[in-house]
Amino acid sequence: MSEYKSDLLFGARTGNGRVLVVDDEPYVRTIVRLLLEKAGYDVLEATNGEAAIEALNAGENRLVMDVVICDIRMPKINGIQAIEYFQREYPHVPVIVLTAYPETQMAVSFMRSGVTDYLVKPVDAQKLMGAVERAMEQRQMAWA
Repeated sequence: MSEYKSDLLFGARTGNGRVLVVDDEPYVRTIVRLLLEKAGYDVLEATNGEAAIEALNAGENRLVMDVVICDIRMPKINGIQAIEYFQREYPHVPVIVLTAYPETQMAVSFMRSGVTDYLVKPVDAQKLMGAVERAMEQRQMAWA
């Protein structure tokens, strides 16, 4: 459990929603977490796709996320594989791609497959927050 950290495993849901941040760069996870926590979100971090999938499926009750922010290039299970898993297993959870290696064809492919947003590092805080807010709106509409 050292690969990810969360206060979500214990206690009731609080704040504006739960966001899973999947990135192998610790400083990126920290910056994104601090921005989101300041805005009232609960944040779960994972160092790669494998750790994210383990975190979501740990224990008897699967964790419920409202939004997933995922890098592409990571060790073990990469972002492409992780996003495919999230979309298959959690189809109502919006996914935001956050990558340092933008590729037009990949961005188009992700957007066609239902990814909510495709952001490029270093991302502007307002762009990130706007993407998360749009994803939360999409999530709420999916359950309405």
